Amino acid sequence: MCAAGVTIELRTPDVHGLAAVVAALGDWQHDAAPLQLHPGDLGWSWRAGAGATAAAVRTWSQDGRLLAIGLLDGPGVVRLTVAPDVWRDEELAGRVVADVADPQRGVLPTGEVSVEAPTGSRVHDLLRGEVGWREGERWTPLRRDLTEPVPRPALGVEVVGPGEVAAFTAVHRSAWDSARFTEETWHAMAAGPAFADARCLLGRDEHGVAVAGVTVWSAGPGRPGLIEPMGVHAEHRGRGHGTAICVAAAAALAELGAASALVCTPTSLVSAVATYEAAGFRRLPERFDRTRDV
Repeated sequence: MCAAGVTIELRTPDVHGLAAVVAALGDWQHDAAPLQLHPGDLGWSWRAGAGATAAAVRTWSQDGRLLAIGLLDGPGVVRLTVAPDVWRDEELAGRVVADVADPQRGVLPTGEVSVEAPTGSRVHDLLRGEVGWREGERWTPLRRDLTEPVPRPALGVEVVGPGEVAAFTAVHRSAWDSARFTEETWHAMAAGPAFADARCLLGRDEHGVAVAGVTVWSAGPGRPGLIEPMGVHAEHRGRGHGTAICVAAAAALAELGAASALVCTPTSLVSAVATYEAAGFRRLPERFDRTRDV
């Protein structure tokens, strides 16, 4: 619960404050909670460098204690979560909603903007009931329990080190039809604190050709791990490689001590949802961004 009479401060941390943000996000993860902003989200953002990552983070704190954390996913979208002990706190939720709704406060700009807040949090409930906020993009979260052994994937899989970075990033550039993920950006990502508990996996077919890649992010033993992102080379789709690399991702998170593996994909990507389900992930209730014109 927020302390009465103590100001809640909205800040953009500097680079030196990011390690504390990553640590807090890890501490806030627990297996019974709905999918929420994860250390891996910051870790994946780190490919743009520490400075750009810091500029994309917003924190709400009281007396030096982090209460809520947001990450800008592009200029008009913020994905945020709150500490478990203030999950339903009215004062904090009201402050966060007021901040994201007012462009003068430096969270979101004018124009069409969207907010992702975890289902069941008071922030989510206030946004859902606030006039002007409508349902935005639809997302499908999926979860795989890791208490049982994960079968061996039907694909040769290796952990990416310096020697595999070129092949790994090439797979992702093909999978996402984007030139932005390069060897340089991979090394920037790997230099971030979240990557200490992460693994990049490269899948090769029976001929040794690199066909699929995935990055998994642990939040610590007994907590949910995150898959972000996964991709199959455009020339090797339709052969089960996506399912196989997702099974490998689950196995890697199990080795890191995760209690479950989580992923969230746009509902419109029907084939992606089907791939995760084929890899043993269970579909969870659909969730929506909240969107408005400011």
